Amino acid sequence: MTCPVSETIADIRARVARSRADGLSVALVPTMGALHAGHESLIRAARERCGFVVVSIFVNPTQFGPGEDYASYPRSPEADLEACARSGAAVAFMPQPAEMYDPPSLTVVSVPSLSGTLCGASRPGHFEGVCTVVAKLFNIVQPDQALFGAKDYQQATILRRMAGDLNFPLEVVVCPTVRETDGLAMSSRNRYLSGGQRAQAVALHESLLLAGRLAGQGERSAGRIAQAMREHLARRAPDGRIDYIQIVDPDSLADVDTVDRPVQVLLAVRLGRARLIDNMRVDAARPDR
Repeated sequence: MTCPVSETIADIRARVARSRADGLSVALVPTMGALHAGHESLIRAARERCGFVVVSIFVNPTQFGPGEDYASYPRSPEADLEACARSGAAVAFMPQPAEMYDPPSLTVVSVPSLSGTLCGASRPGHFEGVCTVVAKLFNIVQPDQALFGAKDYQQATILRRMAGDLNFPLEVVVCPTVRETDGLAMSSRNRYLSGGQRAQAVALHESLLLAGRLAGQGERSAGRIAQAMREHLARRAPDGRIDYIQIVDPDSLADVDTVDRPVQVLLAVRLGRARLIDNMRVDAARPDR
């Protein structure tokens, strides 16, 4: 079983129009393909919410910087279509770059105050590319709801703000991170990990759990919590290179010094070819959260 494919803007708009004529609400799940169980959970959640689910599969060139892995990014279109069908998608929108960016776009969309930190600090221009392509997808598909995963917390925060600021008539839904049995957040880039790197990668989630335990035990210094996380990663993932560990306000993404309210703990670590990110909400008043 495979999923129907739409390759052009005109065709996907026509399919969405027919679904609306049939009285169906529309959900969009934007992806770059290489679908895994985390993506499938988003598609299933979309199907529970709406009658017609569009999954976009597009490796967006504008969100990759020089020297990043655009050319080698995992692509598995046949398996992706099977995953879409299995999870309840009505159609997969699989445009070519020329369909999305021909003629070359002169317009970019950005949310500067949320984009310059965390992943944006080491990937300049990345979130402009993300915002621009997602804004285009929102305009093309015009969904009632768009679903994203919480693993990409900064991205989800930025896109929710973009949708509100630009008055897109849709709901941005952020679904929980889906993890492997040992806690590693599912990611298409996990495919880059060797066996030894995969064993070390679990340290990311372990360090987040450590942050939660420390806050629950009364530690209020964000700096000391971050340092404990660094020390844990140094022990458990010695081949890892920490890009950042930051403890921030969940809405503004501004750094916090004192963990006396709910905060978001985020980190990025490079292991071999893979740049892995993860995050967790930490509430000192409710360490079980």
